[in-house]
Amino acid sequence: MKILILGGTAEARDLAGRLLELGHDVTSSLAGRTQNPTLPAGAVRMGGFGGAVGLGNYLKNENIERLIDATHPYAGTISANAVAAAQASGVMLVRYMRPVWAEPDSAGWTNVATAAEAASVLPADATVLLTTGHTGLTDFLGRADCRFLVRLIEAPAVAIPPHTRLLQDRPPYGLADEIALLARESITHLVTKNSGGAQTAAKLEAAQRLGVEVIMIARPAYGPALEVSSVDGAIEALALTG
Repeated sequence: MKILILGGTAEARDLAGRLLELGHDVTSSLAGRTQNPTLPAGAVRMGGFGGAVGLGNYLKNENIERLIDATHPYAGTISANAVAAAQASGVMLVRYMRPVWAEPDSAGWTNVATAAEAASVLPADATVLLTTGHTGLTDFLGRADCRFLVRLIEAPAVAIPPHTRLLQDRPPYGLADEIALLARESITHLVTKNSGGAQTAAKLEAAQRLGVEVIMIARPAYGPALEVSSVDGAIEALALTG
């Protein structure tokens, strides 16, 4: 079968390799925002499709038989486009969604819905490790009464103000390194998204050990799709034959 996988996540790469081993024709689509990304096996397509209509046309023109959304849990636009394109084209859509991080009973996270809300609940004089990516960054940088250490893979397009420092780094992150970072930088608050997964989970345990307050931004709402939480589940849900 011809399969299109959306996403540059580790799980998307795993899926591409597994499906190729099963003998399927697999193309992986990456947004192209990250320089020197780790590429999956098989064919790779870089860049956008031109919205839901463009993606739907691609599915039809390329005779795609299965569509897998294995994008980042906060890649809301492409996930919404995948739902619309699958409905318009009649192509079966399976969404891989890694499980959320569960809040420990004693953690006391502050759970918010948006980056703007997260920025608003920070107290004055907070020293913040910000690991929320590029989206909503300006909401935080406007808080000149706080200090920010912004950890990103790629440098942002916006200017970095004096009360902010940029830390360009790429996961995975180990617990010992995360503890050392929080302690060295005298971090009082960690602001993050509930992305799930093991590669970036250590910061949460490090924060709990050091008494750093966690502000957690909830996942966005997703459109209807057959949703699974494991790579094996995704392959099973595709109902592949041939």
